[in-house]
Amino acid sequence: MTNKMKHLNKIFLLALATMVPMAACDTDELHNRNNNPQASVTIPMEYLFTAAQLGTASGGTAGDNRYIDWRTNIGFASYAIQHLATAGTQGGIFPGERYTDNVESYNAPWEFIYGDQLKNLAEVLRQTTDDGNDAGKVNLRQAARVVKVFNFHRLTDYYGNIPYTQALQGLNDILLPEYDTQDVIYADLLKELEEAAAAFKTFDQADGNDVAFARADLYYDGNINQWKRFAYSLMLRLAMRVAEVAPDMADEYVAKAVAGGVFTSNLDNVWLGMSVGPSEWTNQNGISRAFASGDGGQPTTLSETFINELKGPNTGSTVDDDPRLNVLNGGIDGNRDPLAQRGLKNGLDQRLLNIQEGVPDDEGVNVSETFSAMNQELLQDDDPYLLMNYAEVALLLAEASERGIGGLTSATTEDYYKAGVAAAMQMYIPFGSDDDPMVVTPAQVTAYFAAPERALPVSSEDRLERIGTQLWLSQFLNWWEAWSNWRRTGYPELTPVNYQGNVTGGTIPVKLRYPNQEIATNPNYEAGATLPNTPTTKVWWDVVD
Repeated sequence: MTNKMKHLNKIFLLALATMVPMAACDTDELHNRNNNPQASVTIPMEYLFTAAQLGTASGGTAGDNRYIDWRTNIGFASYAIQHLATAGTQGGIFPGERYTDNVESYNAPWEFIYGDQLKNLAEVLRQTTDDGNDAGKVNLRQAARVVKVFNFHRLTDYYGNIPYTQALQGLNDILLPEYDTQDVIYADLLKELEEAAAAFKTFDQADGNDVAFARADLYYDGNINQWKRFAYSLMLRLAMRVAEVAPDMADEYVAKAVAGGVFTSNLDNVWLGMSVGPSEWTNQNGISRAFASGDGGQPTTLSETFINELKGPNTGSTVDDDPRLNVLNGGIDGNRDPLAQRGLKNGLDQRLLNIQEGVPDDEGVNVSETFSAMNQELLQDDDPYLLMNYAEVALLLAEASERGIGGLTSATTEDYYKAGVAAAMQMYIPFGSDDDPMVVTPAQVTAYFAAPERALPVSSEDRLERIGTQLWLSQFLNWWEAWSNWRRTGYPELTPVNYQGNVTGGTIPVKLRYPNQEIATNPNYEAGATLPNTPTTKVWWDVVD
């Protein structure tokens, strides 16, 4: 993590230096008031790529790195997916807790991903080619294509149909882009990943000019083999996302992903190292800032659903406890005794909580003294930001094996499952400290699988439920992806809340509303958007009842 932080600061200092206009100029230039002195300054494509990587990980360089995480990842998705819970008395943003509308939560991905990450990536792609005349930029271009897929994939999963083919074409005078349907978008995203993965070149093939790319790359420091594994792992995710609605497409691309080579260990995880300085608004972890007291101030209370899953069915014993109970959970008011841990039930306000606990309203339940909270080691401003992990990949392979997708067979289901669960338990070391290293030992993993309550079931349906539940657990902090996987699989089986005044009729939201500005200004919205524009309208691949 330390090296990554140094790398981040180095890149930004170098990038900022390249943007400063030359101070030296002659007298004629000073008198020429009709010339923009910065018009000749060229921003290196490597800088725009770095900025897009940073924005993809922690909110964007458009002014507030915590905004999108706070509003959408945390305020909407973490509560809807029942990893966190709140009674609403500790402040914060929580439309996903009670299924209420929040314009900022709905708008944030659209505004930041189109306006920041994708804008920068579009310029990188506009100024680079695949024709061999720009060999030094080939890997930069392919990496930009992969990150572009990652961002468009998020957008279409949040909203459904979106501007895609005509998006970001302002230089071509397309200011009001038409919408593409989600099936068309997914087909092209998968094609982009296949082409990009095949087009990456090793250092000697790229005429030695990949030094600039390596210096700009915040994810893998220019390691082409890891970039290819990232591309194929993302291909696997997208292929499995459409398995219910486009089985032939899923079969084809799962097979291609496996053949190409996906993540093989936590060493392949897509991390971005964050830093305390030089600016809190760009380099610090946006999730951490959203939870920090005096900054975002979001409460960190864990949900009953989440804690109960970690504790296992035998709540009076630690034999079947998930080791992550002592990693992700910071305890109740400092008490980390596993048997004492307790999550807050979703959907309660302070009055309902008082009734549940049998406490008079004039006294009131103190949430922080009663329920488990997140481990503060996860919430340091310079903690790394995790975009995609090996655990997800292994668990998706377990599901594909169990379902016979992409030529895989159930003979490998248990091996992939155990690899995914172990990786999920052991991936938090980069967050650890000397006081709390956040290490799960191989012996703890073995003991977990040895507990009868944790063994992989016999029936295929039960096995898929267990795999889906482990996917849900593995995406703690990456709550928007946990939400998408839950919408796709229906696992775990969450009990919705029906708080008074909710806008879904007491069902968990399954889509973000489109921004009002897009509705009001783009005449293509009515003909192309996924309608009706409600949080209960399902996207194309969401067919789970």
